[in-house]
Amino acid sequence: MAIITLTTDLGYKDFYQAALKGSILSALPTVNIIDITHEIDAFNIAKAAFLLKNCYHYFPKNTVHLIGIDTVYSSSNKYLAIKYRDHFFVGSDNGIFSLIFEEAPQEVVELNILQSLKFLHFPLADIFVKAACHLASGGALQEIGERTFEIQEKIYFRPVIEQNTIKGSVIFIDSFENVITNITKDLFTKVQAGRKFELHFKRGETINQLSWHYDEVPEGEKLCLFGISDHLEIAINKGKAGKLLGLKANDMVLIEFK
Repeated sequence: MAIITLTTDLGYKDFYQAALKGSILSALPTVNIIDITHEIDAFNIAKAAFLLKNCYHYFPKNTVHLIGIDTVYSSSNKYLAIKYRDHFFVGSDNGIFSLIFEEAPQEVVELNILQSLKFLHFPLADIFVKAACHLASGGALQEIGERTFEIQEKIYFRPVIEQNTIKGSVIFIDSFENVITNITKDLFTKVQAGRKFELHFKRGETINQLSWHYDEVPEGEKLCLFGISDHLEIAINKGKAGKLLGLKANDMVLIEFK
């Protein structure tokens, strides 16, 4: 069964999300539409990239991932369709792909399927849907665009590494208010080199032990662990770490190794 996933900043209050889904079903009635999220903050490509990067690989190969972030039409804005690790991605060339991909894609085309100026105020329902449905139906990338090797580059704020410290930042707070940092498990393990550590963050709080699960500490106690994203998380067992610890996106965290 053909699958198209949706990651957008359209929200749930307006008709835009319904219009997008209706356009897809009108073009490909048998497709399975999966919502990843429509609650991305407007134009927040970093948040969208983090969510999509951590879930797309759970879907079957040849799934099409439609990304509706920063899609407003302009003469300088390019729209791309990309094959990466046997998945397809359709979205604006605004840097989001460089935040999702860890290596060069298999194939990239700049979409050239625009045939009417009528829907330029809503490219999702015209350009993106046409491309996504074409790919979900088994169509080739080269039939909807011109091959290109250029993708706009953006980078996350990267941790600052010294011999005995890693200085990182909060990049995401999930719906349970677990606080996710930009410090990956691989980076932590490499710098740690078997040493003890102390994690410092807001309000003078510290943690000096890694947990494997959220319930390894008593209810209401703070902990840190590497979750499903393989990024270091600060959490509270059955509590809201973001709110209770006063942490928010872009706040700094520091790990000292001893």
